[in-house]
Amino acid sequence: MISLILRTATNFLLTIMLQFSIFLLLRGHNEPGGGFIAGLMAAGAFALYTIAYDAASTRRALRVDPHTLIASGLAVAAGSGLFSLFRGAPFMTGAWGHLSLPYFDRLDLGTPLLFDAGVYLTVVGVTLMIILSLAEE
Repeated sequence: MISLILRTATNFLLTIMLQFSIFLLLRGHNEPGGGFIAGLMAAGAFALYTIAYDAASTRRALRVDPHTLIASGLAVAAGSGLFSLFRGAPFMTGAWGHLSLPYFDRLDLGTPLLFDAGVYLTVVGVTLMIILSLAEE
């Protein structure tokens, strides 16, 4: 069933949901949010797109194979733990740095955010792989 209303709304909602997932990713770790819930939000946006269109359209909109997302997410998450080894600390120990930007007082960046980004990519990849496999049957 093709619904013009659903397709029109999906074009707006996809952008909003993806932006909100990035917000959740960046807000996480010190407050509720983080890579897992942000990844679920992003996958939900693409699931809605799959319902409104089809799996092939979602793959074209995604532009990246879900297997690539999974592999890169696992590599980023595991790689975030290597920073601490180079500093002589135990694996996965958080390393923090600070950045001064014009509109922010001080932006704290650390390896936990990098780990969350890896979790985000992995969750998006796994969830989309499941959703697209089910939609293509």
